[in-house]
Amino acid sequence: MGGPGGPATLGVVAEAGNAAMAGRRGALIVLEGVDRAGKSTQSRKLVDALCAAGHCAELLRFPERSTEIGKLLSSYLEKKSEVEDHSVHLLFSANRWEHVPLIKEKLSQGITLVVDRYAFSGVAFTSAKENFSLDWCKQPDVGLPKPDLVVFLQLQLAEAAARGEFGRERYESSPFQQRALQCFQQLLGDSSLPWKTVDASRSIEDVHQEIRVLSEGAIRAAAHRPLGQLWT
Repeated sequence: MGGPGGPATLGVVAEAGNAAMAGRRGALIVLEGVDRAGKSTQSRKLVDALCAAGHCAELLRFPERSTEIGKLLSSYLEKKSEVEDHSVHLLFSANRWEHVPLIKEKLSQGITLVVDRYAFSGVAFTSAKENFSLDWCKQPDVGLPKPDLVVFLQLQLAEAAARGEFGRERYESSPFQQRALQCFQQLLGDSSLPWKTVDASRSIEDVHQEIRVLSEGAIRAAAHRPLGQLWT
């Protein structure tokens, strides 16, 4: 393994440079699903597999908790603070928007971004609350970079609830997750988006192999295609 600036790093930089010179952009690949469906595990495995196969790939996770907005959201999710529901929805969206310059820069350099949660979680989770319409929830994210692939990890809620640490964060209750799942199902009906549903009840490796094949196809398809805008 090379350290900072070592052979491994230089190889990645060279590959990204070659992709950029060839006019190939990276793909924006999003993993979505209810809590504990395996998104974080599969996102990490996918990045590792793509890098091993010679692609440039990096992981991005929302909410991205290192920024000032992200720190507010982390405190909210960990039940350490309260934020009014409309306000917190806009904060989740703002957390995505503040990373748009970085997303566009990475993609233009030929780097594929694997994103653990995106606008779809934001919409599904807020619209699962009382008196929030799907349309209102989508508006703040209109114009975000449009994913080239959205993988929905489908898992029975009872199985998700049985997985480790379920219930630790704010939205991890079975009744709320059921409502969020219904909202996800509405989003899945949008044929203008590249949704792919994957059975997440199988072994980690079987799920990974299916996602990897889908992702390889998305990377090839996105290479010479302009980056789109979400919900426009």
